[in-house]
Amino acid sequence: MKKIEINHIYNTNCIEGMASIPKNRVDLIITDPPFAINFQAKKANYNRLSSRVMSGYNEIKAKDYYDFTFAWMSQAYRILKDSGSMYVFSGWNNLKDILRALDDVGFTTVNHIIWKYQFGVVTKKKFVTSHYHCLYVCKDDKKRKFFPYVRFDKDSKSNEGRSLHYQDKEDVWYIKREYWTGDEKTPTKLPAELIEKLLHYSSEKKDIVLDPFLGSGQVAVVSKSMNRRFLGFEIVPEYYTFAKKRLDKNMYRIKSA
Repeated sequence: MKKIEINHIYNTNCIEGMASIPKNRVDLIITDPPFAINFQAKKANYNRLSSRVMSGYNEIKAKDYYDFTFAWMSQAYRILKDSGSMYVFSGWNNLKDILRALDDVGFTTVNHIIWKYQFGVVTKKKFVTSHYHCLYVCKDDKKRKFFPYVRFDKDSKSNEGRSLHYQDKEDVWYIKREYWTGDEKTPTKLPAELIEKLLHYSSEKKDIVLDPFLGSGQVAVVSKSMNRRFLGFEIVPEYYTFAKKRLDKNMYRIKSA
């Protein structure tokens, strides 16, 4: 693969892409790995749905998910700085494989954050799933960067007298999913509010922020808007084209044609 340049995104398998990055190069990784990914990248899988939601991924077999996770996390560990951190989002379905791979690769777990959003799929025989897991990990817990008062001063209080910085750093986050009615979109995306919070606490201006599974480009777009340098990989051609359009035009949302 050609030399990787900062402030670029690439339409390629992230494992191959990360292998081209020098070790200890990236300051922060934020990513929402797919439940499914098509390593063959067959064009037939990339048809746009009539609802304007882009499709593209094929299922990874459950028996292969740990190996897939271990492979990309091994590259992530190699390229992450000792002062860096990684945030990995996951539903409960693949959580056991992700937790196991994090330990086996050598990451240190800092926090297990719960992101509570505003809706889930209605169920009849089980409880509704309306949250996502976020694993906050690092290479060296003594060297990792974290800025505890970047969003609220140490003495700031809410109207009820609660410490605002304490409240903001609790490990259950109530952040709404975004509705992009009438706009082009991929099936899932992290809200900008969520990404901004992670960037504030774990990065500084000019830091390099990587998303190995870029999707719609949310992490790169928000990182760019906050004066971070970005880097990302996306294997689905249509997703990549959409993310690149957003970055090139400096547009957060793009209206459907």
